[in-house]
Amino acid sequence: MKVIVLGTRGIPDILGGVETHCQELYPRLVKLGCDMELITRKSYVKDLSIKEYQGVKLKHIFTPKKKSLEAIIHTFIGVLYARSKNPNILHIHAIGPSLLVPFAKLLGLKVVVTNHGPDYDRQKWGKIAKKVLMFGEKFGSKYANKVIVISNVIKKIQENKYNRMDCKLVYNGVNLPTKSNQTDYIDSLGLEVSKYCIAVGRFVEEKGFHDLIKAYSKIDTDIKLVIVGDSDHEDEYSLSLKKMAKENSVIMTGFIKGKKLNQIFSHAKLFVMPSYHEGLPIALLEAMSYSLDVLVSDIPANVEVKLDESDYFHVGDIDDLATKLAIKLNNDTDRDFQKVIQEKYSWDLIARQTKKIYKETLK
Repeated sequence: MKVIVLGTRGIPDILGGVETHCQELYPRLVKLGCDMELITRKSYVKDLSIKEYQGVKLKHIFTPKKKSLEAIIHTFIGVLYARSKNPNILHIHAIGPSLLVPFAKLLGLKVVVTNHGPDYDRQKWGKIAKKVLMFGEKFGSKYANKVIVISNVIKKIQENKYNRMDCKLVYNGVNLPTKSNQTDYIDSLGLEVSKYCIAVGRFVEEKGFHDLIKAYSKIDTDIKLVIVGDSDHEDEYSLSLKKMAKENSVIMTGFIKGKKLNQIFSHAKLFVMPSYHEGLPIALLEAMSYSLDVLVSDIPANVEVKLDESDYFHVGDIDDLATKLAIKLNNDTDRDFQKVIQEKYSWDLIARQTKKIYKETLK
């Protein structure tokens, strides 16, 4: 079974939830006997000489690094490339690239779409872009051979808006990590074990990092705040966020992976996610895999994870976030999420579920 994947910036080690999803999922599908090829966006790939990752073939295709154009242009070129390779299935991720599902179908391709959430809810998009994304959601929902959703929240949108009753629910996943005993990286940042809290994500408005910094500035604590991530495209928001962080002694690591990220998670006291919009947040699942205490906004995607009531604050409410952040930082809470991770969010399980959907598509 040959499958071509489209709609992601690329792998390996490229910032983003969809990118992490693809990096974990497709090598596992290779092990399950699938012939996987993933189309990357050249502008995000640091080493274009890398043509394969853990058995997944990589095809680097041009795209303009401009947020309003890159997805649609890259997807158009990617669909043409896929047609030339004649795969059994074209797997498209996210609702923006799904705009071209009808085009792919017209070319005779069988299409599976993974809907990672209503991206038009993100603050970074203007009115025209939001409309385009809504059409992408509609076209993917109506015309794909199979639709995968990563949460029940998205499943209900599919059912209520598009009467798509045959969606397949396949959660995002996470690996159970080996915690790091080393501290050289956190030492270099001026951090101490269990004396800092972390937030992780791209520097875009819907991640709510500005709310977190404002809330953090309201409390009296010696626990430091660390934000892991950066922006894809430097803009007014990301620049203002970095300025705000500097003024409030918040540490920003930039985009990190591997041993550095492992060390940051291993020794943190608390994970905070102040997002306004998520599909099913991999960063939260990662924090849970490290058995970190967590504090997250009460948006539907986070509520679906079914944490304790004390783990949620009202989204956008800076005073509520500050109050609950202070409580969390003043207490030592032991958490163990390993059982729920193994039962619901195992990548090996997700790979088996995805291959089953591929087989159903070919029938």
